[in-house]
Amino acid sequence: MTRYVVFSHGKESGPWGVKILALAAVARDLGWAVESIDYQGMEDPSERVLKLLSVGADLGFAPILVGSSMGGHVATAATVGLNAGGLFLMAPAFYMPGYESLTPRPNAARVEIAHGWRDDIVPVDHSIRWARTHRATLHLLDTDHQMQDCVEELSALFRRFLVAVGAPKG
Repeated sequence: MTRYVVFSHGKESGPWGVKILALAAVARDLGWAVESIDYQGMEDPSERVLKLLSVGADLGFAPILVGSSMGGHVATAATVGLNAGGLFLMAPAFYMPGYESLTPRPNAARVEIAHGWRDDIVPVDHSIRWARTHRATLHLLDTDHQMQDCVEELSALFRRFLVAVGAPKG
């Protein structure tokens, strides 16, 4: 049975940005199939969640969900409907003004977050608060919201994450 890693990009980016390309290469190297959903033109996080649930339902058993910024919010919200095998988040947009009550609870056995100390879009305190509440593993990096300068470090964290959740052998 094919197992998938499914990526959800942020509000201002696209499905195959620098981070997703790097992490997708890690996933493929470990034997995972990869899907990256295109949410461009979809501003409403709830619409994005519905799209992820629709795509994810066709992918089979316990996908690993990966999300960046708004995509982190979307991936987390979708863990309930998709019975996710794991959740890896980068600077997730939790507790944002106007969306505080929509900040989702995770439904995944393993949850890890990477967030930059210098993030000026989503305050790092939001990930600290969410990780504390949900007992998620939190990696704090010396980077900004884009995380472009630490892609190698993110890739290493993601590799360890996939190995820990039981990455399929090629």
